[in-house]
Amino acid sequence: MVPPLEGMRVLAVEQYGAGPFGTQHLADLGAELIKVENRQSGGDYARALGPYFVEGADGNDSSLFFQSINRNKKSLTLDLDDPEGQRIFKRLVAGADAAANNLRGDVPEKLGLTYDALKSANPAIVCAHCSGYGREGPRRDWPGYDYLMQAETGYFHVTGEPETPPTRVGMSVVDFMAGTYMALGLVAGVLSARATGQGRDIDVNLYDTALYNLSYLNTWALNSGYDPGRVPRSAHVSLVPCQLYRTSDGWIYVMCNKEKFWPELCDAVGCPDLAQDPQFATFADRLYRRDELTVILDKALSTATSAEWLRRLQGRVPVAPIRTPRTALQDASLEANGKVETVTLVGGENFQMLRSPICTGDDGASRACPPMGHDTDEILQSAGFSVQEIAEFREKKLI
Repeated sequence: MVPPLEGMRVLAVEQYGAGPFGTQHLADLGAELIKVENRQSGGDYARALGPYFVEGADGNDSSLFFQSINRNKKSLTLDLDDPEGQRIFKRLVAGADAAANNLRGDVPEKLGLTYDALKSANPAIVCAHCSGYGREGPRRDWPGYDYLMQAETGYFHVTGEPETPPTRVGMSVVDFMAGTYMALGLVAGVLSARATGQGRDIDVNLYDTALYNLSYLNTWALNSGYDPGRVPRSAHVSLVPCQLYRTSDGWIYVMCNKEKFWPELCDAVGCPDLAQDPQFATFADRLYRRDELTVILDKALSTATSAEWLRRLQGRVPVAPIRTPRTALQDASLEANGKVETVTLVGGENFQMLRSPICTGDDGASRACPPMGHDTDEILQSAGFSVQEIAEFREKKLI
């Protein structure tokens, strides 16, 4: 099958996390994703980011961090700080659908990456921006990073156990979601531009994303006196039982997020009468007596191992083992379902990655992001530049 975004060309002036993660979705879905890097400044600094690199490789494409968010892309070197570099970029824009960036909020205007700057080259160009705090306002020129957003928007306040120091979420969830929102906005913009011939700016920022992702907690807080906080044992704020419980050799996570699962759980753990107890009849009743119920269920579940409870409960009650990321990746079902693939660098060295979770029916092999500038000549020639012009650009250090 043809990949869904085949025929879409995207120029990406990006680095590090949010932007590359978002545009990788587009590349995985078949878009021609051209990563624009400035050789004079070292390109995307994630190319050098360790501590883990592809074994046996020593090029600037060997960082496993870099490859984790840049597969299926091409690499073009171009100095956008130079006016002539911007003129070259506009020639590329003429044949592109979108130009994406994840630069500080004040930088796209300086580098000519906005719709106003590029519409003369292509009225249908979609300019997607993913900044820290937006391209307007008093913090437009502030650098912004995921952990800062988590701290400022309340993630630290709702993560972890009560009475412990403020705690961030274990991964860069704000970066990843902001990049994904940017990719979604970009595709929506291109659909509109192809129908109308009119491009636009699409804006996403980390701060707005962090707040938005609090979802129903925000809505509750905006419309009541509710102030989101931490709940013991990684529990749901209102659905009970939905938390960690002790077993004879560790922990499991039980999630009775529908009332129909409550009597199933009671029966499975040998407490069928508990389901008929009016003190625990509804979510509201169980929330009021959460601590009491925790003691009861801990006692029942501590009579067997986690593995035994998983065997008894799976298929009846939503339940999960507590794994480390490493043990999760050792699940035999990943290999059996083709979720792990081997990717090869230009130099021939191999490494493994997880496939995209978006399954579209076209199971082509992924390509590693090549060394910086690997595709420069090909891309510039496709835009109509001659071999001699490209040689002159290289001599001027524009590429």
